[in-house]
Amino acid sequence: MSGRSALDRFLRGLAAKDASPNTSRSYTTAVGSYLGWLDDRGADWRAPTRADLRAYLAALGEANAKSSVAQRLAAIRSFYRFAVRESLTASDPWASIATPRLPRRLPRVLEIEQVERLLAVVDADLASAGKATGGTAGRSTAIALRDRAIVETAYAAGLRISELAGATVGELDLRRGELRVLGKGRKERIGLLGRPARHALEEYLADGRPVLLARGRTLPGSGPAEPTAGRVAEPPELFLNRAGGGLGVRGLRLRLDRLRRLAGLPAGISPHTLRHSFATHLLDGGADLRIVQELLGHESLATTQVYTHVSPARLRAAYQHAHPRTKVSALASAAAAQATRTS
Repeated sequence: MSGRSALDRFLRGLAAKDASPNTSRSYTTAVGSYLGWLDDRGADWRAPTRADLRAYLAALGEANAKSSVAQRLAAIRSFYRFAVRESLTASDPWASIATPRLPRRLPRVLEIEQVERLLAVVDADLASAGKATGGTAGRSTAIALRDRAIVETAYAAGLRISELAGATVGELDLRRGELRVLGKGRKERIGLLGRPARHALEEYLADGRPVLLARGRTLPGSGPAEPTAGRVAEPPELFLNRAGGGLGVRGLRLRLDRLRRLAGLPAGISPHTLRHSFATHLLDGGADLRIVQELLGHESLATTQVYTHVSPARLRAAYQHAHPRTKVSALASAAAAQATRTS
């Protein structure tokens, strides 16, 4: 069987497992480029030599960042595991090749005060919208209510940006404080919502989303919506853009980056930073690591364990509680202060 035919079977297998479109695209690109490189070299994909594989590693390293190299190699190894299981090839030629490991980076985390600064920007937007007049006043208020609901929801439930974009009204239960989302591998999980997030969503659903929805129906060229069972069809997405359609991943990034800049937070803060902050702040508050794993939707506890190393406050508190010399220093300081007061 040719490499291209094997790739087609591999992709059909991914589709059968309900892999996300992003996963399918990245695997198509990674494995397709690899097979094309082997074809140009005249090598058989089922049994490339060690020299072929090392040359491919070198070519990848010259043209891509380390993270991209790691992602491409992971896709290629997954392809070969499939090929061996399906008896398309006798063995995995990459099994004996040591590939470079990425250094493990600690995720960037916001302080609680920095999250409050993000929300303060939204409050300022709401105050400004309240003073506006004319046709833009209602829309500006609706967008500010939506932005506050986005930040509160992302931080309360630790959602990925794709999960935020894919969240629907039908999967939201405000009474129970739950939002059902599709995570990686299209696996369902429930995000929990605290009181501030529930309040922000209530206000957005009452006074924000209907305004954006109505705006979409009146835009030039939008045309009348198709009626369904006597009702006007509307987009299922929870968060809408100013045109009344679903707010996508790119729109979410732009809105959160705007809030970051206005809040004076450093560059590099992304929507995923709120997810990292959610996990770290839970652990700082005493949550069990396995509970955080479940809330994040991680398959492996090892993935969640990175958050045990990111909080200087958590480390400092444990150190001061456990190390004997910190207690001696504290007693000495107290004695010195007492001596000063009595002298």
